[in-house]
Amino acid sequence: METPKLWKDKEKGQLDPVLFSQVADQWASKIDKDGRDDRGYEKRNASSQLRRFFDEVVRLNSLAQQSDSAWDTVFPQVHMLVAKAAYAQGRTLISDSFVKLLKDSIFQVETKSDLKVMVNFFESFMGFYKTYRKK
Repeated sequence: METPKLWKDKEKGQLDPVLFSQVADQWASKIDKDGRDDRGYEKRNASSQLRRFFDEVVRLNSLAQQSDSAWDTVFPQVHMLVAKAAYAQGRTLISDSFVKLLKDSIFQVETKSDLKVMVNFFESFMGFYKTYRKK
């Protein structure tokens, strides 16, 4: 599956108009399927596990938006999420596709506004994901 692009045109401040709907929904569906075994039972990507990553992204975004000086401290912590995802993946708590989504999103973050868009995308993704996990 193609990496979600946070911006349609970053220079103009234009977001992909379907990022928070179609793209988030497609990724939620894929990650749900990748987290189930052949019989359809949940084996990875528990909502609570993914929620931990979401909560951390939201927390970091909140810190980053407080002041310009906070960004220098927050930015490395955003990238630390890649290592945390690798750890969870090594414990078979999350799937390769979730790690890919997280990494590909994080590697697009260069500014506070990028992080804010990532948080909004992740929020959309989590909303769709919760609907898939109820099935």
